[in-house]
Amino acid sequence: MRFLRRNTTTESTDAVDGSDAVAAELDAAPKGHTPGKGRPTPKRREAEARRRGPVPPPPRTTREAMRRARGSKEERKALAAKRREVRLANRQRMMSGDEKYLPARDRGPVKAYVRDLIDSRRNLLGLFMPLAILVFIAMLSPNRALQSYATMACLIMLLAMILEGVLNGRRFTRMARAKFPKENIRGLSLGWYAFIRASQIRRLRIPKPRVKPGDRVE
Repeated sequence: MRFLRRNTTTESTDAVDGSDAVAAELDAAPKGHTPGKGRPTPKRREAEARRRGPVPPPPRTTREAMRRARGSKEERKALAAKRREVRLANRQRMMSGDEKYLPARDRGPVKAYVRDLIDSRRNLLGLFMPLAILVFIAMLSPNRALQSYATMACLIMLLAMILEGVLNGRRFTRMARAKFPKENIRGLSLGWYAFIRASQIRRLRIPKPRVKPGDRVE
């Protein structure tokens, strides 16, 4: 009994000594020192994996693997709808003339000014596409006289359109240089831009016209 009592006393003494040693170490440690956790800090990948939950089992077939790669049907529908909304919003901004969403060929104050000049006038070039459709229909007719008349009218209208396009291009270039003297304006490039814009049907022009025919552009 004495032997057991002596061991108990020894163990309690050792425990007290151990606690005193730990307390002494803590007192000796510098301020702001945080004792170690006793385990390594988990990596970010491991923490995210724990948050997501258990890893699903590997796919059994190729079809299942492809289905997982594509995602669920609802996710694909939601993603497609979001992309469609973004495209529609960007197209609306482009049609309204927002510089950020316009193609490179339509950007700049000079191009906007030329577009306004063209849209404020009624041009023969605007009849180019309807005339081409009428000539195509006439060429399908078995009547040779109608075909010859349609060809003749088409040639005359084309010559008039080309002449009008050249005159308008030179005039619009001169007006643009007078309004924007600091801009580097190339006459041939700007004239061709005006020709293409004027040859389009008014409703199909991109961006949409900001002025009506007959409006004064300054």
